[in-house]
Amino acid sequence: MPEPSPPPGGEFELPPVDEQMCFALYAASRAVTNLYRPLLDPLNLTYPQYLVMMLLWERGECSVKVIGTVLQLDYGTLTPLLKRLENGGLLRRDRDPDDERSVLVTPTDQGHDLRARAQGIPEAIGRVIDLPEEEFETTRLALRRLTANVLAGEARVAKQA
Repeated sequence: MPEPSPPPGGEFELPPVDEQMCFALYAASRAVTNLYRPLLDPLNLTYPQYLVMMLLWERGECSVKVIGTVLQLDYGTLTPLLKRLENGGLLRRDRDPDDERSVLVTPTDQGHDLRARAQGIPEAIGRVIDLPEEEFETTRLALRRLTANVLAGEARVAKQA
């Protein structure tokens, strides 16, 4: 039987994939997002659309810029997403009368009504995640800190390029 080939690049070996942070984040993100699918399908929402609707249910009216900032979505992703929600009758987009460059997004009556149908989703997800409240909150805060660190690091790398 032939010997296994040496790793590319000489003696350097990467840690196993399942021990890397990037894989753990990727797998967790996919698992949680997939968990939402059967709950959101009856509402005709994708996960990113659900995030937009949750933000609108929370705040009522938001500028496109605020939605993009809070949900960390760029305009190229956000614009078609908002258009689909608008075509579905769930929100309205209007120019801000105080600043014509800004677009305000408001849930419609149909969009508000959808909230009642989505009401049990966070609890259902929480039951499946099944972490004690303290561990859940610690994990959430650690992920937020990780995200902030990565975004700050991206900005530093972009400046150096």
